[in-house]
Amino acid sequence: MTYKVLIVDDAEINLILFDALVKRMGNSESKTFASAPDGLAWAMSHEVDLVIVDYMMPELDGIEFITQLHQTPGKEDVPILMITANDQKQVRYRALDAGATDFLTKPVDKVEFMARANNMLLLGANRKALANRAEWLASEVRKATTEIVQRERETVIRLSKAAEYRDPETGAHILRMAHYSELIAKGMGLSLADQELLLQAAPMHDIGKVGIADQILLKPGRLTPEEFEVMKLHAIYGYEILKGSESKVLQAGAEIARAHHEKFDGSGYPRGLSGEDIPIFSRIVAVADVFDALTSERPYKKAWPLERAAEHIKESAGSHFDPRCVDVFMAHWDQVLEIRHRFQDQEEARNATH
Repeated sequence: MTYKVLIVDDAEINLILFDALVKRMGNSESKTFASAPDGLAWAMSHEVDLVIVDYMMPELDGIEFITQLHQTPGKEDVPILMITANDQKQVRYRALDAGATDFLTKPVDKVEFMARANNMLLLGANRKALANRAEWLASEVRKATTEIVQRERETVIRLSKAAEYRDPETGAHILRMAHYSELIAKGMGLSLADQELLLQAAPMHDIGKVGIADQILLKPGRLTPEEFEVMKLHAIYGYEILKGSESKVLQAGAEIARAHHEKFDGSGYPRGLSGEDIPIFSRIVAVADVFDALTSERPYKKAWPLERAAEHIKESAGSHFDPRCVDVFMAHWDQVLEIRHRFQDQEEARNATH
């Protein structure tokens, strides 16, 4: 490895001497400047492993040189070897505060110069190696974390699909309502982290339907009041299945499962919450879920036209739905239609191609 050493000294004789000594070290190449501002400009824009700088210079003294260099992004840790006179202790103290790494006193001893310079280069190289190792480890942690997140997402989707096998809803419904939910969350100003969390957690809203008997879940006609009371239990079942996890996604899924059938006016279930007592994710999912359910065909009903479904959503603002969620949903109607087109049911997609 060849080190790059910058030498800044207004005395030409010192530049010649220090340059010769650096060359004698055998593992370094040097760049010399008699002008401190020129040397500083070069150091700011080039890779450098060690700076050797005199204190007493016109235009820019050694301390100001160190200060400006270490304030440059990416140059905060460049080793600095400052040349001072024996009687300049106060200067040394100030230089240490500014970030000087080591000192040499005039007249400079050749052996000491090479030993100190070489030690600083080795220490700097070790520091860089440690920093590179730390970055490599951080990169590996990021990759491992990404893999864990991807596996968690896959688990969530597969868990959500478990309910599909017992429910006439489709996988496309899950994807559409999740993306509608993300769209509303973005429009309401939720953080990117919350938007992503909602996108991942929303598909679990009906996971509790795995606990509902087939004769009720798959009944083609209207449910009796008694049957509807049983159906309403899926919100509690979903919460019970998902609660208590250390996963933020499953925690969010639990709250969504429990509260996505609450209504803004307090007439929903299972707890009769109202207004902002209903968790924000559940208020968002309520709009996304109902809209997609209305516009999707089921064994027990035909799909509503988009305009009729949109009108129903708007009319239900303040009673069933949080008005803010409805406003955002309708304000992004073009994106709603794009999501609906992107995630079509297989039967719808086949019909669209014929």
